[in-house]
Amino acid sequence: MKPDVSGMAVSVLQALPQPVIICDETNLIVFVNYAAEAFFGASLSVLRRQRLHDLIAFGSPIVSLVETVSARRAPMTEYRVSVGSSRFGDERVVDVYASPMSDNKDGLVALLFQERTMADKIDRQLVSRGAARSVTGLASMLAHEIKNPLSGIRGAAQLLEQSVAADEVPLARLIREETDRIVNLIDRVEVFGDDRPMEREPINIHVVLDRVKLLVKSGMAREIAFSEEYDPSLPPVFGNRDQLVQVFLNLVKNAAEALERTPKPEIRFSTAFRPGIRIAVAGVADRISLPLEIVIEDNGPGVPPDLLPFLFDPFVTTKSNGSGLGLALVAKIVGDHGGVIDAESRPGRTRFRILLPVASGLALPETQEALTQ
Repeated sequence: MKPDVSGMAVSVLQALPQPVIICDETNLIVFVNYAAEAFFGASLSVLRRQRLHDLIAFGSPIVSLVETVSARRAPMTEYRVSVGSSRFGDERVVDVYASPMSDNKDGLVALLFQERTMADKIDRQLVSRGAARSVTGLASMLAHEIKNPLSGIRGAAQLLEQSVAADEVPLARLIREETDRIVNLIDRVEVFGDDRPMEREPINIHVVLDRVKLLVKSGMAREIAFSEEYDPSLPPVFGNRDQLVQVFLNLVKNAAEALERTPKPEIRFSTAFRPGIRIAVAGVADRISLPLEIVIEDNGPGVPPDLLPFLFDPFVTTKSNGSGLGLALVAKIVGDHGGVIDAESRPGRTRFRILLPVASGLALPETQEALTQ
């Protein structure tokens, strides 16, 4: 007969937003809370028929952690443990807190999983913003010290095109075109130095997404299927409509280019209200809530794993002819709106998620909030 967990303990565990699993001394799962059911993608009735090593990837330190805690009857913690399984797909990084259940003779051990993914991604986002600030200084230098000489080089190249022999015209044209390309690159970098205050107003994000879809379906994404899963009750975001259009246009453009060789290409838009993320912002006393979630997802080949952590850094690109400034600009605009952006990718699915604050003065529902540093 399986050991049971008391009713009071069940009520407490079910109220926790973190996944909790309770195992016996044979690693048989005897209880999971609602958060664990969502985390592992299975119900309590299904999970109770399994042992921990059936659920956790082979060789995971979590199994040995449970065995050690059960033997020593003392709590232990493992930090930054990778949790992956064919059951729930993506590998996740968690801190695992293991503790023996008090006053029981069945060797029960409770495991609490604290997912590190969002905190780590926000940390990377802040690093990317720091890199963008470095690009801002570079942009000022480039604008003042390089664009003027380039203008002279371009003018000279135009004169050469008119005076050189016919077989040398292509070379003069190459000089002019390459000069134009460098100037265009500098103009794109200069955007990072634009610190002027934005004109903002409450924006219906669905109107922005519909505008982006209309723009791309008549051009670069004519052969791509689009799907939407919108939360119709989503409150407005306080932002700049044109800049938000640019953010999602860049993301959809990247997705469309990645899908060029994908059979049955698809891009999916989704929105949701997620009142669980708050971050601390320098110079602001109160934590900022980011409940508006907008996701752009495609079924393309994915981003190389070694590039994924640096995807929003300037001059990082997966394209042979790319400048690496598109996603850096996206991150800057999202940061200017007080939000964060992260990316997840594997072959067959790439997912960009943007979290934004609501327009000021709109009340948020009373919910349990997960604080991230």
